[in-house]
Amino acid sequence: MRRVVLAGRGDLAEWRDAARAFAAAGISPEEIDWREKDEEADLAFQRDAMPPAPIMARKPMMVPTAFIDLAETVLCHSDPVRFSLLYRLLWRLQLDRQLLEVASDEDVVRARLMAKNVRRDAHKMTAFVRFKEVGAVSADRRKFLAWFEPDHHIVRRTAPFFQRRFTDMDWLIATPKGSAAWDGERLMLNDAPCEKPNLTDATDELWRTYYASIFNPARLKLKAMQSEMPKKYWKNLPEADLIPGLIASAESKVRAMAAREATQSLPFHDRLQEAARNIPVVPEAPAGTLEALRADAAVCTRCPLHATATQTVFGEGPRDAEVMFVGEQPGDQEDISGRPFVGPAGRLLDQVIAEAGIDRSRLYVTNAVKHFKYEPRGKRRIHQKPNMGEVKHCRWWLDLEMALVKPKLIVAMGATALAALTDAKQRLQDVRGKAIAIDDRRTLFVTVHPSYLLRIPDERLKAEELARFREDMAKIQRLMAAAG
Repeated sequence: MRRVVLAGRGDLAEWRDAARAFAAAGISPEEIDWREKDEEADLAFQRDAMPPAPIMARKPMMVPTAFIDLAETVLCHSDPVRFSLLYRLLWRLQLDRQLLEVASDEDVVRARLMAKNVRRDAHKMTAFVRFKEVGAVSADRRKFLAWFEPDHHIVRRTAPFFQRRFTDMDWLIATPKGSAAWDGERLMLNDAPCEKPNLTDATDELWRTYYASIFNPARLKLKAMQSEMPKKYWKNLPEADLIPGLIASAESKVRAMAAREATQSLPFHDRLQEAARNIPVVPEAPAGTLEALRADAAVCTRCPLHATATQTVFGEGPRDAEVMFVGEQPGDQEDISGRPFVGPAGRLLDQVIAEAGIDRSRLYVTNAVKHFKYEPRGKRRIHQKPNMGEVKHCRWWLDLEMALVKPKLIVAMGATALAALTDAKQRLQDVRGKAIAIDDRRTLFVTVHPSYLLRIPDERLKAEELARFREDMAKIQRLMAAAG
């Protein structure tokens, strides 16, 4: 039995040199006793590790790159069996080059699990290291100390992350498995175990304040929390002493939040009340008119969209318009101005209907949904498609508009408008460009929404679709002329 003793601090070269020598000598995995150096390992024991001379006729061992990456990670694990496991994989790879792809192989499974544990431990180190300020190196450079207790030999593996992240300060990370230090010029690594320092500073209270402010009792999931922040790390985290109390009070806080929600109005309602106080007193519009309907819609709260929109964007046009254009919902510019189709899509629509000889002043234009639905992204508001529940809630206003205007021709622009005007589920492309009789007094014509044309990235396809949109507008003009 050949014995070999390694320092075992995650050094690939150390294991690779020994494995290469034994492999060159033809020593099988069963003939080697791999050990990790400790205080009981004496020189006599280590002398037994010397392999015999290599067998000259033996072919050099070849391994895939994936094995080198796997070995580099597995060697950081703290289980002494890692050395023999990797040598056994090395030996078997000479007979089966695809061994690492066999997901059910016992050795492969064990090695990949070790690698996963090492990567997880390294991730936890980057997340849970807490630096304490211990002094100043110069007027513009400070010195920090941190303590962490890893499960595996990951200090060397993780130290470059801290060098990149905290290059503007001097720091030392001490652990029971070695230390890493940065002085602004050199990254220094030491395998000697460290003792835990007893340090506190003002940032401890900042961590507690921050953690208490972001803790959401309504979203508390103990298993998920302990998976991301295992209890073994709590003793070294200043905010961890708050966790038991926050968990214990979570249920009562959720009940209090629910009680407040039942009695507090949405911010939008406060805006409505403030706006109402500032609106000049004007004569009330007669019931049954578009003006009265517009005033009613201005304070609509039928669906949640009203809570984030600036205002209701109602339809506009002649009371006796024979043609009604229905889009999806107002966009950003419409939400601000309070008028439909004044943004980029509206300007494109104006251009195309003018080319077709249609007078927009004769049209009634509106949307299936009267409030702007969006997703905040920095300083921008990105359009989001309304769902069918929101469309159905807003159908109330669209039906009233159609009942008052009584258009002979209704143009549905886009799939949302089509769904709002018909109960049948049908693809827009199946009915596009067709005149469909709704009843003996009204006809439905279906086309795309002009915003669709603006979003097409391919210039050739955009030109083709714009030409089709112009053809649709020409058809609408002919239908208007025939109806007139």
